[in-house]
Order: sequence, then C-alpha cells, then structure tokens
Amino acid sequence: MEKNSTLISIQAAQALVLKYSSVTSVIVEMDLCNALDYVLAINVISEIDMPPFRQAAMDGYAFSISSAITYTVVAEIKAGDNANPILKEGEAVRIFTGAPVPTTANAVIMQEKVAIQGHKMTVQMPLVVEMNIRPKGSQIKRGAMALAKGTKIKGAHIGFLASIGITKVSVYAKPSIAIVVTGNELKAAGTPLEYGEIYESNGTMLSAVLQELGYLKTSIITVADDYDQTKTTLKEAIQVHDIVLVTGGVSVGDYDFVGKALKAIGVEEIFYKVKQKPGKPLFFGKMGSVSIFGLPGNPAAALSCFYIYVYPLLKKGEGATNTQLLSIFMPITSDYDVKGDRAQFLKAQIEEDGVQILEGQSSAFAGSFGAANALVFIPEHTPKIKKGERVKTILLPIK
Repeated sequence: MEKNSTLISIQAAQALVLKYSSVTSVIVEMDLCNALDYVLAINVISEIDMPPFRQAAMDGYAFSISSAITYTVVAEIKAGDNANPILKEGEAVRIFTGAPVPTTANAVIMQEKVAIQGHKMTVQMPLVVEMNIRPKGSQIKRGAMALAKGTKIKGAHIGFLASIGITKVSVYAKPSIAIVVTGNELKAAGTPLEYGEIYESNGTMLSAVLQELGYLKTSIITVADDYDQTKTTLKEAIQVHDIVLVTGGVSVGDYDFVGKALKAIGVEEIFYKVKQKPGKPLFFGKMGSVSIFGLPGNPAAALSCFYIYVYPLLKKGEGATNTQLLSIFMPITSDYDVKGDRAQFLKAQIEEDGVQILEGQSSAFAGSFGAANALVFIPEHTPKIKKGERVKTILLPIK
C-alpha cells in the first residue's frame, strides 16, 4: 500500500472483487428445520399432491347434491380419519375442516347454512357442485416445483416444504467470516474510557449486519497497533476463515500496520484506494482461496464499503447472478450541495414523495445509518442536485 497508489473507479473495484474472489458456491444438504436464511441451491420438487385427497375447506356436511333439500346424516369424518363411506342419494356425513371428502360426495355445506333436527340436515342455501372442497393437488401437484433454486428460505417456506414431506434441502454453504478490528484507542463497551479512547463499534456493527443477512459464522478479533501482533493476527485469521474483514489501519499513517502486515504474510493486493466518498482507503486482496478486505476505520465508511463491495461477494457465494444491491431512480426531496468531486454514497431515507438525503454524512457518523434505508449515489464531478432531480437510489437490505 504505497502512498502514491492510483485511485480506481467504483465500477472497476466492484468488477475486480467479483473477478478475483475465490469464493465458490459450495452446495451442502441440511435438515429443513435448520435452513432458515440459507439460499436454495437445487429446485425442490414435490413428491406428493397437496392436499393428497379431496379435502373439506370448512366444518359442515358432505353429500351428493340431489333434488332433495333434507339429508340423513349417517356418519362423521374428522381430520385425520381415513374413512370413505359410500353415500346413497339423500345421505350426508358430518365433516370437519381438513377431513377427506368421500368420493361419493360432491359438495360440502358450511354448518351455519343448515338446519339440524336429530339425524336430519336441511340445506338453507343454493348448492354448487364441488363447493367448499379443496381438490386433490390444488395447492401443488406431484412432480411440480415447490421452491425454486435461488430462493432465500423463510419461515413460511419451511412450513410449506414440511407440509409436503420435505425433510432435507440442498443449500449454498455460508462462509466463515473474521472481523479484525485494529486500534489502540478502542475499548470494549462497558469499560471506563481514559482520555483519548473511544468505544469499539465497527466489529459489533459488522457482525450484527452480517447476522441480519443470515451469516452467523462470524468472529470478532481485536489487535493493537503493533506490527508483529497485526501480522500474526491476520495470518491466523486467514488460515481459518473464508473471508477476512479488517477495519482500520489500512491508511498510510505511522501506526497503520495492516497494509505492511498483509504484504509481509503474502496477501496479493488486487486494489487499494477507490475514487469514492466515503471509503477512499479501501483495500481488497486475496491469499489462496481467502478474500481479504481492508475497510476504513470510520464506522459509516466501513458500512458503506461493506454494502457496495462485500455484500456482492456474499451473494456470489450464494450462486446469485445479480449480486449488487437493487437500485432505482427516485426524485430527491430537496436541493443538495455536493462537497468534493469524488463519487459519493450518501445515507438516505426513502419517503412517499421521493428520497431524502439525511443529515450527518460524515464518515465517522454511524448514527444516521440507523435511519437510512438507502444510499444515494452521486457521480463524480456533480456540484449540486436540485429538488425533484432523479438520483440513483441503492436499497439497503434492511429487515
């Protein structure tokens, strides 16, 4: 990481991350109950019809429609029963929601629309063939696709797949991610601060964001501003993780040892410094199959770089072809004077009438990220944006 490193464009940096990343789409089979937030790697095909029989849609009475309006109730069928009585003309069965409808019945009437006297049931509404009967396979038929490859599995998906007897699914494995936090000034929350110290937040923040996205295999590792310790810590992290995110220490100050340490242990530099704001001192490199990011130390800059560069890498590992966050063009809600000539990612909030650029755009201010649900992208050499002008709005993956 030389002081005169040439800045590359955002587009070039994004392309290089995907080109040189060694993250591969590893497919593993896992129990359905453990698959929440994993991405499906193979289509799931239903092996049964659902429902597997003609099913009562409500509590009531099943019978075959005839000219009569009064029927004799001859039996009762509950959900889970396997009875299939042969009904004669003028006969009915008491039936409950989810129970199998006899093959000799062609209607179910809800219990609120009949009059009962002893074993006699009199209908009190017009009848339609197959009313209140769920046909066999009406939800899904045997051999049909139940869930498509590329779907991020939610609780409802797990419930649906369980309902058709699926117990295991093939999903993309999730990478093991280390978050290495550097800085003598950083202290753990809950401990007293001395003059010149601040609380560490980057590791906690990045770990929480990764958990929001479904990546639970994360480790937070802290290291002091010491060259030998930094070198040892980074080498150990790279040996046991698939992705290493380093926050702080990637600049060119006298006590920024990350760059020197990465070079010393053999990490290949793909790029260092991007023509953007925030997050100019961004590093990306690789060592074997491990991808290494040197993120800025300022919290908002670190999180912006995570969404723009690390997130696409994670999506690549899930087999996605569209790896970037979704973006749309929206009108800006007020004039905005742009500071500097670099391309910028501005914390923003999508509102009913457009997108609002938030206060507190400093790369050190993480608080305003809490109110943000988008990043507004401003191209380089843009001096001013006028109210109503449509701007590229990157949607953040916020639950």
